[in-house]
Amino acid sequence: MDMIPYLAAASAIAALALAAFFYKAVEAAPPGDDRMVFLMTEIQKGARAFLYKEYSWVAIFVVALAIVLAIVIAPLAAVSYILGALLSAGAGFIGMTVATMANARTAEAAKSGAGKALPVAFRGGAVMGFTVAGLALLGLMFTYLLFVVWLEVDQAFEIVTAFGLGGSSIALFSRVGGGIYTKAADVGADLVGKVEAGIPEDDPRNPATIADNVGDNVGDVAGMGADLFESYAGSIIAPISLIAFAGAGGLTATGIKTDQTDFVSYLMFPVAIAFLGMVASIIGSFFVKSGDSTDSHALSRALHRGTNIAMGLTIIATVIAAYMIFDVDKPWGIAVSVIGGLIVGWALGKTAEYYTSDAFSPVKKIANQSETGPATTVLSGVSTGMVSVAASVILILVGVLVAWWGGDMSFGDAQIPGGIYGIAVAAIGMLATTGVVVSVDAYGPISDNAGGIAEMAHLDPSVRKVTDALDSLG
Repeated sequence: MDMIPYLAAASAIAALALAAFFYKAVEAAPPGDDRMVFLMTEIQKGARAFLYKEYSWVAIFVVALAIVLAIVIAPLAAVSYILGALLSAGAGFIGMTVATMANARTAEAAKSGAGKALPVAFRGGAVMGFTVAGLALLGLMFTYLLFVVWLEVDQAFEIVTAFGLGGSSIALFSRVGGGIYTKAADVGADLVGKVEAGIPEDDPRNPATIADNVGDNVGDVAGMGADLFESYAGSIIAPISLIAFAGAGGLTATGIKTDQTDFVSYLMFPVAIAFLGMVASIIGSFFVKSGDSTDSHALSRALHRGTNIAMGLTIIATVIAAYMIFDVDKPWGIAVSVIGGLIVGWALGKTAEYYTSDAFSPVKKIANQSETGPATTVLSGVSTGMVSVAASVILILVGVLVAWWGGDMSFGDAQIPGGIYGIAVAAIGMLATTGVVVSVDAYGPISDNAGGIAEMAHLDPSVRKVTDALDSLG
């Protein structure tokens, strides 16, 4: 049991090593001709300029809040908070840097078909995915081991919680600030290009196209990465904090008594799920391969194969872990809670895909409405968006009920509220495969940028067809 945090830290280091491997693979891919390299460089300069400016203002907020934490909780809480903020910002910056490297390389690979382009785009996204998951888990395990296990400081778990707050602070500014920039640049480019000048999207005659492509990186890569960093770290911290702050069975604020085996199990189970999910994500990432078809269904199967394999491995490992860690009559109950969260997360992704992919009827119906004018198109889009929320709400409600039931079946109310604990670990189940999931999420903006570069560099229309097919899945 004592080895679980060390195993989790080792899996995080392995994830970072895999990110470095994918970085080298992307770097080795040809970036194209001089025009493509120039466009790639301009997008990278713009994205870096935005992040430098944003982070300079965020730093003021982080320092101010760190001072408050040092006064209200403990000076070490400020250290933990700053560490979380630095790692979150670093993950976003690294992911954005690689994404702006991969865009031109994806466009160049698209000259040879989707089978060559998809791995380049995915590897670029995988650097982001495994950097986010690796830094979050490694930073959290380092904080836990340092303050709870090694030093046994006062208010140790409050200090660990501050790590998650640091990630949340960066996520707030990166996600919102990057999102505003993204939409402002996107709408501005469309207004001046399509509406006023009557030229196509990503046309090189429109100077706003560079800003549009920059927005994809600062909002959908760096912002999304910071958002998932804090969600992933928070999902691990939540069940640990639940047990620690409850003080159940004599669990102390400074550490864990050696005779409190049951409560060590409660603390270590979410860490074990994070470790197993990380290993499953690493394995799943190597199964993302495709042929040369630009058919959306074939590409979708290729892209999501890694996610599905990671999810299957995590389900099997979760059941085994529940039986190994908990000495209760029905350990399968808490496994059901975790698996329920994992399945709900998968189902939410499929629901979003159904309502946003051009392979399904909702998008096709909205496209058909455009034949009668912008008013019907907007109304159709808004109404479809409203309908799509219903499925997500139902899925989350079912997931909460299943998680509560599973936790209650395993633990009841004998030592801790089992249902509450079940809901807490369901969250880490939902985010256990963050490494490979974020890889797929970051793949989208890379493919979108590749299409923009293909248009601005006057590449053959077949290249844009390939990048558009890839982008439709992101």
